Amino acid sequence: MRLRLLPLASLPLLLFCGSLLMKEAEALRVLVTGAGGRTGKIVLRKLAERADVEAVGQVRNKKSARQLEKWLGKEVKDSVRVVEGDILKLESLNETMKGCDAVVLCTSAVPKPKVLSLLSVILFNSVVKALGYKPWQLKFLWKGNGFPKEVDYDGAVNQINAAKKAGVKKFVFLGSMGGSQPDNFLNSVAKDPQTGERGDILLWKRKAERYLIESGIPYTIIHPGGLEDKPGREREVLIGVNDILLKRKYKGIPREDVAEMCVTSLFCDAARNKAFDICTNPEGEGEATKDFCSLIGSLREAYSYAGSAEPK
Repeated sequence: MRLRLLPLASLPLLLFCGSLLMKEAEALRVLVTGAGGRTGKIVLRKLAERADVEAVGQVRNKKSARQLEKWLGKEVKDSVRVVEGDILKLESLNETMKGCDAVVLCTSAVPKPKVLSLLSVILFNSVVKALGYKPWQLKFLWKGNGFPKEVDYDGAVNQINAAKKAGVKKFVFLGSMGGSQPDNFLNSVAKDPQTGERGDILLWKRKAERYLIESGIPYTIIHPGGLEDKPGREREVLIGVNDILLKRKYKGIPREDVAEMCVTSLFCDAARNKAFDICTNPEGEGEATKDFCSLIGSLREAYSYAGSAEPK
């Protein structure tokens, strides 16, 4: 049998095709849970824009999947895979995480104000205050009856267990500042109507974070301040530990910047096995942060989970 040599002119084409195959083979498969949420979908979009990532987004149902795909737009939608799944069903997670290299957890219980409570605050509080009486306080429910114990602890533990079984190499956990403060306002939001117990959302998140640390999976735990629907990469991002940043007057941060930190943490060696808090300076103060990995690397103090309060 005679070997037939290809013309030299075809070499660039072969190299190009080979590089595409190499990229596809080396692509990091990343699962974003809670991808239908306001921050999770931004994380998914940023991952989809990278050539070295195979992005997978998990949502709760078909309606959420349609909404996410519409938000992503056709160009981005075609480069991601959206799957339905329930974080409270370990079998479902085990199946979804097969073949995944990394996970970004963006799931969270979501409080929403009761309609009558919101109307009372809007309509009557100015009058009540003028008369010298105590103003109305907002009362909350948990969206979809997803209470923090089930979503932020049980659901998170399921994700960690499924990730460990699948051999996931990196787990990014998106939490919230305030976990070291049992008396933080967010812990008192929306009592469980069946038990009368308060939500303790930050304490349940913190307990799940400790479970992740003890699991042995390489992790990054990110605690953002108040989330804002504003453009990212326009402000100076600040980093700290142990809720020290909560002492600042301004504690907000754009969701875009939080999503950027989640994505950066997947590829930044300095983020390995780190937990930290982030917020930004107000617009116009300081210089906009461009290198998020260097910011993580500048952190010298370790986050402490010692003496963590237990949910009630």
